[in-house]
Amino acid sequence: MNEKSKVYFTKEITPASLVKIYEQLNVPLDGKKVAVKISTGEAGNTNYLKPELIKDLVEKVNGTIVECNTAYQGARQETAAHRQTIEDHGFTKIANVDIMDADGEIEIPVEGGKHLAVDIIGKNFAGYDAMINLAHFKGHPMGGFGGALKNQSIGIASSVGKVYIHTAGKSRDLEKFLHCFDEPEDGAEMRPEAVELLPPQDDFLESMAEAAKAVADYCVAEHKPILYINVINNLSVDCDCVAEPEAPCMNDIGIAASLDPVALDQACIDMVYNSTDPGRDHFVERVEQQNGRHIIETAAALGLGSRDYELINLD
Repeated sequence: MNEKSKVYFTKEITPASLVKIYEQLNVPLDGKKVAVKISTGEAGNTNYLKPELIKDLVEKVNGTIVECNTAYQGARQETAAHRQTIEDHGFTKIANVDIMDADGEIEIPVEGGKHLAVDIIGKNFAGYDAMINLAHFKGHPMGGFGGALKNQSIGIASSVGKVYIHTAGKSRDLEKFLHCFDEPEDGAEMRPEAVELLPPQDDFLESMAEAAKAVADYCVAEHKPILYINVINNLSVDCDCVAEPEAPCMNDIGIAASLDPVALDQACIDMVYNSTDPGRDHFVERVEQQNGRHIIETAAALGLGSRDYELINLD
């Protein structure tokens, strides 16, 4: 019988508990150039992981906070404005920050995918020896929820790579994709660009899973360890990419960590679904509306990890 993936958990959401749960993963990163992948949050959003929460962990591993530009019209779509948003949110005060696609992108292989031929990621990702995938677990308007898998797929993709994932491999045309979300004309439900480019929902979720697996495969081939941590707080149904998100509908749950991103996201979804919090139904409605759990199912089927896990409570 295969051993279950270990997922560590603590209810305590503090800088010290974040360091403690990282240490439980027992993967030394001394001497490595470490990328700490977070979402630095859209201008106007206040739900993202705060610098004061992550500072001790980032300093412990001598990490660089990494991001990529977005593929929607906002304050992080172009590098200069993105850098300003990152500074405004306080991240440059605690660490160096690298917008990995500011100077270009690279392609890495996708093995066994249905939709993507390659994954298009920020060029600078290749320069790191290890990564901490530090995700804010929350809802998401398009994905249903966002956790480790989304942070490793959309999060590490360049702006063009994000278009490629969102269109399930149909397009790399950033300008055309941006226009998908302009106000429709003549009373139409959506713009012609959106009808042409946006795939069925499950195809999008499967493409995210394929991209997340591609990053993991690339890191295995290059002997670059990845550690996965989800902070389950500020549980809005909207992502940190939304400038004016709904207020959180659930109380904070805690921090979970694993070396298996599939097990980690599965454990976090299970915590939400099994919750008695009054806001649980609203959050679950968003996940179900977008068939959000399909990304976990697909990532497991691709061999990225296991949905079968052992939850180890550190409290």
